[in-house]
Amino acid sequence: MVERTGIITIEGNPLTLVGPEIKVGDTAPDFTVAANDMTPATLADFSGKVLVIASVPSLDTPVCDVETRRFNNEASALGDDVKILTISMDLPFAQARWCGAAGIEAVQTLSDHAQASFGENWGTLIKELRLLARAVFVVGKDGKIAYAQYVSEVTEEPDYEAALKAVRELIG
Repeated sequence: MVERTGIITIEGNPLTLVGPEIKVGDTAPDFTVAANDMTPATLADFSGKVLVIASVPSLDTPVCDVETRRFNNEASALGDDVKILTISMDLPFAQARWCGAAGIEAVQTLSDHAQASFGENWGTLIKELRLLARAVFVVGKDGKIAYAQYVSEVTEEPDYEAALKAVRELIG
């Protein structure tokens, strides 16, 4: 598996990402993750939708909390052709608990804890921590990457406006 360094830090300390760098124009790689009810979910389950995929270290951290709430708030303005996914290594039970407590209804949380399939295929797996790096991807209905951001400092928020602009361009 490819390892990449010099891409991200946590509180200034460098980390290693496992997996390829996903770039605009690439075909979105498949993944198998667990939904909150423990059923498997794959990229194909969301075909026909524009996807916003937010990769986060843990919903139980302040920045991930803010990010997921922000995307949840933005979701209603994007329409039915857009699906927002937040993927972390949190257990599905913890994700369901967090969503209930936070009132998250428009973002679907998915867990990569079992196989790290998303992390390895999308280049967001942090080798040192076995958590996912903060990243945002927008995937068009054609399965191509329209936007990709690996947030260089894990403790910082992503560029919401750039991601949302890419979504709006796709749903035009």
